[in-house]
Amino acid sequence: MVSKAAGKKAVSAGAAHGAGKGKGKASSPPAASKFPDRIFAMASPQSVGGVSMFTPGLVPTVDTLGLHFSDDEVVERAIAALSEAGFEVLQATNLMVNFCGSRALFDSAFGAHLYTQERPVHKPGGVEGLATFIDNADTDIPGLIDPAGTVFEGVLDGIAIEEPYYLHTADSLPPTVNYFHLNVPDDVSVGLNAEHPHRSGITGKGVKVAMVDTGFQTHPFFTEHGYLVQPTTWGPGTADPTVDENGHGTGESANIFATAPDVTLFPVKTATATGALVNVTAAFNAAVALGPDIITNSWGSDQQNGPLSAANQALAAAVAAAVSGGITVVFSAGNGGWGFPGQHPDVISVGGVNRERNGALRASNYTSGFMSNIYAGRRVPDVSGLVGMLPRAMYIMLPIPEGCAIDVGNGGGTHPNGDQTLTNDGWAAFSGTSAAAPQIAGVCALIRQTCPRLNPAAIRDILMTTAQDVTAGTNHPNFGNVAVVGPDTATGHGLVDAHRAVLIAKLRCRIVRPVRPLPPIVPVIPFRPPFGPIVPVGPIVPIIPFRPPFGPIVPVIPFRPPVGPIVPIIPFRPPFGPIPPIIGQDDEGRMESEGMSLTDQDVTEIERFIIESPQPPEL
Repeated sequence: MVSKAAGKKAVSAGAAHGAGKGKGKASSPPAASKFPDRIFAMASPQSVGGVSMFTPGLVPTVDTLGLHFSDDEVVERAIAALSEAGFEVLQATNLMVNFCGSRALFDSAFGAHLYTQERPVHKPGGVEGLATFIDNADTDIPGLIDPAGTVFEGVLDGIAIEEPYYLHTADSLPPTVNYFHLNVPDDVSVGLNAEHPHRSGITGKGVKVAMVDTGFQTHPFFTEHGYLVQPTTWGPGTADPTVDENGHGTGESANIFATAPDVTLFPVKTATATGALVNVTAAFNAAVALGPDIITNSWGSDQQNGPLSAANQALAAAVAAAVSGGITVVFSAGNGGWGFPGQHPDVISVGGVNRERNGALRASNYTSGFMSNIYAGRRVPDVSGLVGMLPRAMYIMLPIPEGCAIDVGNGGGTHPNGDQTLTNDGWAAFSGTSAAAPQIAGVCALIRQTCPRLNPAAIRDILMTTAQDVTAGTNHPNFGNVAVVGPDTATGHGLVDAHRAVLIAKLRCRIVRPVRPLPPIVPVIPFRPPFGPIVPVGPIVPIIPFRPPFGPIVPVIPFRPPVGPIVPIIPFRPPFGPIPPIIGQDDEGRMESEGMSLTDQDVTEIERFIIESPQPPEL
C-alpha cells in the first residue's frame, strides 16, 4: 500500500497537475474528454519485501526488483478480489495483475476521482501533439490509485492507470524510387557490417526474438526469404492478431531479419486506440512469458523529468524483471522526445546514424540523445542503428500490409515528404529509432548465437566496445547534441559493427578448436610364466667346448678394494600415480580450454587489435 504521505496528492501538487476536487482537492478538474469504454490498469499485489513499486523516488531496476515481488497466494487473492469487484482480469505475474473496467467501476471499487487531461506527446513521425491521459485527483503520482480504505487494502500496494505510448515511428520486391534509400535485407546488413558473420554461419540460428508492436501480417517478402515467424501472440485487450492494421510491426520486423536472417521471430501485438498503443506493459509481459532471448521494442513515451507516473513505474518493473531473468531488452531512444523506457538503465538504448550514398556517417537529426534526468548518469543512447534524416526519415524501404495506415500515410508525394510509392502497394519508406532498435536486436542475436552464456549487460558492453565512432552531425534539434570523438549524447558509442561484435564475443567466450580426447593409458601387461614346458623352436646345437687362451690372462686394471662399506643398490620403486602423457600438438585445444594459452593481457591486446584494425580478420 502506498503511504498516505507519499500517495495522497497535496493541493499545490494537484493544482500543478490540473486535478480537480477530490480527497484534499480545492480546485476543479479540467474539462473532461470522453473516457474510453475500458480503462486498462496494472495492480501491484502486496510485495514480499514490503516496498511498493510506486514508492516516490524509487525507480524499479534490476538492483531493486527483489523488493517488489509477491507470493503466489497474494497474487491469487488479488485476482479474486478484482474479479469479485467486477473487473476483467487479463494477465497476472508475481509483479503485477493487468485488468480493465469502466470508469464507473473504478470509481465505485476504489473510491477514485478520475479525470482526463490532454498532455503534449511525440506521436509517430516525431510529430508533436496532444493525447488524452487518465489521472486520479487523490494522489501525487500521476495515474496512481491508492487502495487505502477500500476492500483492497492489505491485498494491493497500488494501482497504475495505463497511459498511451507511441511508435518511434504486396510485391516481394520494393518499388523503384528516384532518391537514395536503403533496401532490406542487403543494404541494412552491409551498413551494419553483418555480412561477414553471415558468411561464417553466424546468422542468429536458434535465437528467439520477441517483438512488441502492432503485430505481424504475412507478406511475400518474408515468405520468399524463408524467414521463421511464429503466430502472433495476443497482448491482453488486443483485436485480431492475424491483421496488422498499422503496418509498423510488420515493416520493422524486416530490420531484424536483415541483421539476423535465421532468428525465430515471436510477434506480440499490443492493443491500439486513436493511434496510440495501450496496455503495453501487459503486452510486454506476454512477450516475457514466451521465454525469448531478446525482446525488441520500438515505442515509448516522452519523460523528461520525474517522478515517473504509476504506469511507467509498473513498466520499469516489468523491464527490470525481464533483464533480471536473462532476457536482453532493446528499446528505441526516441525521435525527438525523452524516450522512456529507452532511458531505463537496464535496457540497450538505440539511437540513429545516417549512412550517406558515399558511405559517410553522421548523427541522424531525426533521433533523440540526452543525459537522463530520471536516472543519474544515464547516457542515451548506448549505440545507434541506421536511420534517415528530417523531415520524415523516409530512408529504408520496408514491406507492409497492402493498404495499411503507413502504406496510405507515406504513399505518394515527393521525397522527402512522401516516399513516392503507391498507397496500396505493400511497401513504404520509413525508419527512425523504430527501425534502429530491431536492427540492433538482430545483432544481439548474432552475439547470443556466438556465446549463449553472455548476459544482457555483457552483450550491451560488447556492442558499445565495438561500435564505430561517429564524429559528424547533430541529433534532433530538440537536443542539438554534436557527435564528437568518443561516446556522446548524439549517437552514444556510435554505429553498431556486427563483425567486430561477433569477433569480440567469440574471444570473450574463449571459443577454441574442438578438443580431441586423449587415448587412454594402457597398463603394461605383467609377465606371466608359460603354462607348459618350453618347446625348442629348432634342433638343439651343442655348445662349443671352452678353449683356454694361448697366453696368460693379464688384468687390464689392477683390483682396488672399496674405500668404504659396500652400499646395496636401492630397489626400484614404482611411481605413486600414472605416468603423465607427453604433451604434443594434439593437446593444444586442451591447453587453451584450461586457460593455459591466453592471459587477460593477451585478450585485451587482441580486443584492441580487433577494434582498431581498419579491416578485422574474417571469422
